[in-house]
Formats: sequence, C-alpha cells, structure tokens
Amino acid sequence: MEQIICRDVTLGYDSKAVVSGINFTVCEGDYLCIIGENGSGKSTLMKALLGLVRPLSGTIEFVGGARQSGIGYLPQQSTAQKNFPASVREIVLSGCLTKCGARPFYGFEEKAIAEYNMDKLGIADLAGKPFAELSGGQKQRVLLARALCAADRMLLLDEPVSGLDPRATADMYDTVSRLNKEDGMTVIMISHDISAVDYAKSVLCIGETPRFFISREDYLASGEGPFAGANR
Repeated sequence: MEQIICRDVTLGYDSKAVVSGINFTVCEGDYLCIIGENGSGKSTLMKALLGLVRPLSGTIEFVGGARQSGIGYLPQQSTAQKNFPASVREIVLSGCLTKCGARPFYGFEEKAIAEYNMDKLGIADLAGKPFAELSGGQKQRVLLARALCAADRMLLLDEPVSGLDPRATADMYDTVSRLNKEDGMTVIMISHDISAVDYAKSVLCIGETPRFFISREDYLASGEGPFAGANR
C-alpha cells in the first residue's frame, strides 16, 4: 500500500529552487535512504515531507491512511538539544504531545506509550537520568524513542548517526532496521554515511538535477560511487 507519492517536485525558498525533478513513491514497510551532496536539498525535502515548507511546484501526496501528523521525526541534533535540561522520561514523553489533544497534561495512555518505547529501545533504566549526561548513542536512542511515541507507522530520520562513534552508529542502524523488519515501520532516512544504503530497500539520490530513485540491489550492483551516474 502506497503512503507517499512525490511527483515532479521542485523545492526551494523565496521562489528560488534548491532541487527539482524529484519523483519517488514510499510504500508501507519501505526503507528509503536519501543521499546527495552537501547542500543538495536533502533536509529541504525532509521539511517538505513534514509540511514545514511547500513545494514550489509538483505534489507530495499522503495516501492509504498515511498522515503528516502521524510521522515520527528524528532531527539532526543541535547543541541545544544535546544539553536540554530534562530527564529521559520527560524527553520521550514529549513525543506524545499531539496525542493529548486539548488536554494540558499527559494521561495514562501517553505515559504507557512512553514506557513501552523506552523498554523497546533498552533505555528504561535511564528514565530518571538527565538527558544532558548521556552518551551520544544513548541520546539518539532517547530521541528515537520520542519519535516512536509520535509515529503511527512512519519514521523520518535526518542524519541519525551524525557525530556517533562506530559502535553507536552500528547500534543505531541495527535498531532502525529491526523497527522496519520486525515492526513494519516505514523508514525514510537522510544520511551522508553511504553505508546507510546497506540497510535500505530503495535509494533516492538528489541534487541540482534529477538523480535517481532505484532499489538498493540495483544501486549496489551498479558498482558506482555514491553520487555517480547523476545524469543517467
């Protein structure tokens, strides 16, 4: 079942295009890896999928029950995020905010969802610890648990392994892969780390001109560098 259909999309700011000719489809249970050079428009595309920027032209459609409000989003970590003065439980629970509706407080259901996702990601024992005191890998697990609290069936991850050591990077990739394969979570990941492609089902490469949208198998079989074949 299709969830997102992107047709001939051009993205940019103040009527100035950053990237154009984007075409791809995301189906339920897919794992899409978005790659491209720095400044190619990857993060702008992520913002468009979240509804934070509107395409200059073309369309992005959510179908089959998929909703922008049901996306769990893991943004790139900023310095402010890394040092946020809150406990792990408070950070994870904040992912349930949209589920509260008009209520100014978290109910039993939201608290249960937060506890479930902390347990799922193996961070239940960190619930009372200050977020700022955690390691980089632990912080990303906390933020991923927060994203899961907001998610219906889709996760958008923007450079989730940036700044992590090799062990924490492998752990993050394995965790996201399990969520995709075992839980059926649809994953869209932006990454400058080309090894992220190994875990994906399809690959979208974007840039100033249309690049390609192909299966992981075709990408790996091509034997090309990460951004080769840009104009094919």
